[in-house]
Amino acid sequence: MVSVQNLSVSFGSFDLLTNISFLINEHDRIGLAGKNGSGKSTLLKIISGIQSPTSGQVDMSKNVTIGYLPQQMKVDDSTTVINEVITAFSELIGISEEIERCSAEIARREDYESADYLRLCDHLTVIEERYRMLGGINYLAEAEQTLTGLGFERKDFDRPTKELSGGWRMRIELAKILLKKPSLFLLDEPTNHLDIESIQWLETYLAVYPGAVVLVSHDKAFLDNITARTIEISLGRIYDYKASWSKFVILRKERREQQIAAYRNQQKMIEETEKFIERFRYKATKAVQVQSKIKQLKKVERLEVDEEDYSEINLRFPPSPRAGTTVVEAEGISKNYGSLNVLKNVDFKIHRGEKVAFVGRNGEGKTTFSRIIIGELDYEGLLKIGHNVKIGYFAQNQDELLDGNKTVFQTIDDVAKGEIRTKMRDMLGAFLFRGDDVDKKVKVLSGGERSRLSLVRLLLEPHNLLVLDEPTNHLDMRSKDILKQALVRYDGTLIVVSHDRDFLNGTAGKIFEFRNNRIKENTGGIYDFLRKKKIENLTDIERKEKLKAKPADEDVSVNKQRYLEKKEYERNLRKLRKRLEDSEKKIEKIEAEISAFDKILSKPDNSLTDNKDFYSKYQELKERHGEEMNRWAQYTHDVEVFLKNNS
Repeated sequence: MVSVQNLSVSFGSFDLLTNISFLINEHDRIGLAGKNGSGKSTLLKIISGIQSPTSGQVDMSKNVTIGYLPQQMKVDDSTTVINEVITAFSELIGISEEIERCSAEIARREDYESADYLRLCDHLTVIEERYRMLGGINYLAEAEQTLTGLGFERKDFDRPTKELSGGWRMRIELAKILLKKPSLFLLDEPTNHLDIESIQWLETYLAVYPGAVVLVSHDKAFLDNITARTIEISLGRIYDYKASWSKFVILRKERREQQIAAYRNQQKMIEETEKFIERFRYKATKAVQVQSKIKQLKKVERLEVDEEDYSEINLRFPPSPRAGTTVVEAEGISKNYGSLNVLKNVDFKIHRGEKVAFVGRNGEGKTTFSRIIIGELDYEGLLKIGHNVKIGYFAQNQDELLDGNKTVFQTIDDVAKGEIRTKMRDMLGAFLFRGDDVDKKVKVLSGGERSRLSLVRLLLEPHNLLVLDEPTNHLDMRSKDILKQALVRYDGTLIVVSHDRDFLNGTAGKIFEFRNNRIKENTGGIYDFLRKKKIENLTDIERKEKLKAKPADEDVSVNKQRYLEKKEYERNLRKLRKRLEDSEKKIEKIEAEISAFDKILSKPDNSLTDNKDFYSKYQELKERHGEEMNRWAQYTHDVEVFLKNNS
């Protein structure tokens, strides 16, 4: 479908991409991975036609259409949410206007037998059929369904887009791209402005989408749940595997180990050959052998070991001062923005050493409550901060709060006090600011670089309560892993606002869900919390609640409401049963393969049993069987619980 051939991108003497080639097939699900600045966004821009490469080309089939979502874009803020979204149906809207024009003309004319009148009738029939084929009857419902999946409520549909934040405007652009249904999606960090519920809805949508998907994301769970192929860009080269991200990391490590072993063996052979040549070069009796060795050496195809990008953040938080047993305690906290109520009579308590996560839909008050805790916002109710609590805060827009006219070094120099000043350059180096990087102006840094600089500032003095609001939005995979491990080792109290499930898994031991102006405490990690929902896509619950909460004076009748609920129930049940059936088929297939191996093992004279690969494959089948049986048990439980809860 799309062919990338010998693509190179250079900026002066710096080579960003070097002679890379790969194919994108019709139903591919590709995760494009790599550290910040490796060229992922540049590659998407080249494929979409926005940017030209230094050399090489991109060829694609005639009928390929592309839906490209960049990380940042300029948007028009002169309309409403729903009107902006339905611009995705420009062809349908044009046909609809043409149908209205033709219908009006036919209604006023009386020359029923004329050739012109008959041509007009035929034209109307053709465009009405085209309208139906394109789904014109349902396009408004489809737009509303997509907006709801991405977190909008019906009351938001008629809001002017100029009232929305940049994150919500990006959701509108994502909705438009999804509704255009291109043959190839190019999505650059689509989850950055989504909450967990919207991310799960988008996962479900993309997983069954009939076209191809290439996405850049630093969300491991999102990549693993969608992609079946990973292309990593590292040091200008690509590594292409038919595997999701997690499997790819393992496979690449194995490949590198094999390369190193083969390289060492070859180097040993070359060294021994060169020693032989040097030793006997001038002995006439060995002349023939020496020449033979020289020719042999020239024919050797020299092996290379893939360059490894070892640069990373070596992050360790300083020891935290001891605080009181209760770190934060809230009683009856309420917060309004004008007529908008965000929090209502919230009670909250967190103890020393606890690590908790704030999750929930955007706009439910997670950031608001974080800012109340650090003292940035006024509120109603009582809030107590414990004895000797020293708060460190990382804001969602922390990178925007930096002074763009200062250099990286000046930004740190302004806040560093005492002995820490002697370690400033070491600390900056640990965050990938090395050499001349420290003299760069903040305004020329990328979003990820600014986030890393903000984290350096956070490390300059010890805190025993960290409040981190979306700290991973601009961090690459490796940076997130290092930050996560540092937080796991952190001996203080942690409150983290995040939508990244993989990052939260193992970091937070308690989940506080923000919903409907309240906070609900959930013990256990993020996946325990999601399992308790008893359904994969949390927006299904949200939709049910909305349907039940609709007042009687709304346009939707009671019968239509019941019909929609029934359709929703049947769709979810079909999805759960299909997943169970697929698991049963996989188990049958694996058991058949195991049975074939068992037959071979029952024959003691069979030479195959002497093969190490035979036993490796047999063990792998056993492990796959155990894993699939566990999934089957969980899927069976999900169906039973779903039927029970909806009986």
